[in-house]
Amino acid sequence: MPSFRTLPEGLSRGQQKANTEARILDAVNRLLEDGRLDDASYSEIARLAGVGERTVYRYFPTREALMGAFWTRLQTEGPPPRKPSMRRVRESVRTEFDGRRPMRILIATDAWEPQVNGVVRTLTRVIAEMQAMGHTVEVISPDQFRGFPLPTYPEIKVAVGAYEPVRERFKAFEPEAIHIATEGPIGLAARRICVEWKLPFTTSYHTRFPEYVSARLPLPLSAGYAYMKWFHKPSGRLMVATPTMRDELAQHGFRNITAWSRGVDTEQFRPRREGEPDVYEGLPRPIFLSVGRVAVEKNIEAFLSLDLPGSKVVVGDGPQREDLQNRYPAAIFRGARFGDDLAAHFACADVFVFPSLTDTFGLVILEAMATGAPVAAYPAPGPIDIIPGSGAGVLALTATEGLREACLEALKLDRETVRRFAEGFSWRACAEDFVRNLQPWPEPEKTRFWRRLRRLTRLRSRRDEP
Repeated sequence: MPSFRTLPEGLSRGQQKANTEARILDAVNRLLEDGRLDDASYSEIARLAGVGERTVYRYFPTREALMGAFWTRLQTEGPPPRKPSMRRVRESVRTEFDGRRPMRILIATDAWEPQVNGVVRTLTRVIAEMQAMGHTVEVISPDQFRGFPLPTYPEIKVAVGAYEPVRERFKAFEPEAIHIATEGPIGLAARRICVEWKLPFTTSYHTRFPEYVSARLPLPLSAGYAYMKWFHKPSGRLMVATPTMRDELAQHGFRNITAWSRGVDTEQFRPRREGEPDVYEGLPRPIFLSVGRVAVEKNIEAFLSLDLPGSKVVVGDGPQREDLQNRYPAAIFRGARFGDDLAAHFACADVFVFPSLTDTFGLVILEAMATGAPVAAYPAPGPIDIIPGSGAGVLALTATEGLREACLEALKLDRETVRRFAEGFSWRACAEDFVRNLQPWPEPEKTRFWRRLRRLTRLRSRRDEP
């Protein structure tokens, strides 16, 4: 191996120049870490780099040029690698498996309130649980940026110009662990920063994005999966909700996949008590209920087209609502419902029908079960992991057939058994799984990086002053 001061034989002129420049910038990095960069002379930089002082001046004629080059390298390449000490290795192993130490956790997400979906409900509940556990959580979300409504989804705001504001939020918060929840503009900005600065991070897979896009646009599934694999490849861990989703992604070539289950609020979502009003009073029984966004990817038409007795009720809103109301006038559309009102719609239903084929879990399944409402669903990721053997629901024969029969069989299930099954899920356990899956920096590396960034920012600020 060549020594620090001797250039390897056979290097081209360009390679020798790059090697010398890297040694000079490494010397600047050492001075910055030691807190001596403010007063350091070119001669000291040259001594640490193992080159002549005139060489440093030839590469960087002014201090401004030197600091500008160092700042650029720090943001694009991260700090130069160091051989980890045994103490740092032990710290890394301890942090890897111990999720009890309070941390500063940053979550970047394109899905946030006022959006109403399983991703938002999961994140808000998990964040609340983590805060109760003592963690400090910073959320970067679309409501903090300029944006525009997503076509056909006006309630979903797409952030514009997110990169620089997200970068400043990273600097201000100095996170110990980073999780990127979605693959939109905010997720892309956070991913870019993590890759450029070599920050460890985790991601999660909440929606079958390729199938979702393919259902709405003339794009092949392969294009969607190529993007998703590119997005999640640098992630230390890709969190998925079910074993079926894990196996499916593994078949598509995804790596570092780990389980992260879901929870349900069994106090809010509970069986209807004696004397409480029936929200479906006056409608023919039995009541078959579907809850979710009224959009093509949720496959609600498969439910509405079923030949079922009683009444079919849809709770939710979305771009397909007006069209489906016109085509299925016998169905009851209640619009979006929230909180106790939503829980009452679950509790008063006879069967909850979940026709979606694109969800990765289906949080509404657990919410329905918590109220005692049995579930009928297609054997898709989520239902196929939750329902078999639970006594709380019935699966259709295939992903296209047998949903009507599953609905009628679900009518026969015992509601107390359904409720007991849901009681086995909790948001605290979900949050603990999430924290264990995070990949925080070992303490020495984390402290050194953010200290270096603070010092360099101060130096740049002083340089830019008139």
